[in-house]
Amino acid sequence: MAGAALERVAQLWSLLDDMAENDPQAYRQLLRQQRAEAERLRAPPEPHLCLRARPAGAVGGPLFVNVCGWKRVPAPAAPTDPTPVSAGPLEEVPGEGDLYSIIDVAYNPDVLQRGEENPQKMEHLIHLTLKVVEKRCDLILSPLYTIESFKLKGSLEAMQQRLKGRQMPAPQLSQNIKKELTLDQLLHTMEAEDCSNGPVLLKEESVTQSKGRLIEEITSNEMSEKLNPPVYEMITVKDANKKPLRIELKVELPKVSSVSECDLRISKDDITIEVPEKYKLQLDLPELVDAETTTAAFHKGKRVLFITVPVAKPDP
Repeated sequence: MAGAALERVAQLWSLLDDMAENDPQAYRQLLRQQRAEAERLRAPPEPHLCLRARPAGAVGGPLFVNVCGWKRVPAPAAPTDPTPVSAGPLEEVPGEGDLYSIIDVAYNPDVLQRGEENPQKMEHLIHLTLKVVEKRCDLILSPLYTIESFKLKGSLEAMQQRLKGRQMPAPQLSQNIKKELTLDQLLHTMEAEDCSNGPVLLKEESVTQSKGRLIEEITSNEMSEKLNPPVYEMITVKDANKKPLRIELKVELPKVSSVSECDLRISKDDITIEVPEKYKLQLDLPELVDAETTTAAFHKGKRVLFITVPVAKPDP
């Protein structure tokens, strides 16, 4: 399994190296697309409206349906296509009186926005939501429902956890077609599979003169004021004449599960590693370095980031 993952990593970098050399514009566009996709996948579900329903003929408590917007759920490709939807588990909650139940149903935010702009579409979407709940929970709901004055029943954290607990199935990769994969297919497969025993290599050409970004930034609107510095080890590798050759930095990131969470910035004399809401590390480098030829590798199994920075050659 690990060998297959490493083979796909090597194949990916071979394709990326060819693209970077032969079509730099397409290479930069691909990086932007991957960053946008990572941002979409990281965005949490957000509450939109709450429905109050009741199982037909039941004496029990009410059923609250949290209708949420979630960028991870794709929008329909065309108006006539089926509407993608994701639903969490049904959960019974003890209230002040009788028990009540909660279930979360998520659509792409664009679907909900179109419903807000057209009352008929919103009514259709609500009926679709109730049908989804009936099918998922194997029950029949009363045709009567209420749109509550609040957008969410229960806590935001619990709703997001219930929806995020539903894992998307990873596509299977047949051994006899690996060499025929396109770049887009290979990227999608590597993102979907958990290759925790194989390193994910990062290398990006500098797009600015001052600092080159080696890991695409995933922005966050909620940043902690104080971030804990991670444990790190930095050494300077020298040749037989004690001339510095490169700087090697090992950073432990136990709270990081994917390299897309990290942001690495480097200049000729300093380096900054930031993981929104988790870590921030800023170091002055002991030697002037060549930022554009820096390489980095994130080992998902060990949760460790390895960075190699060549020392800049002296001016003649």
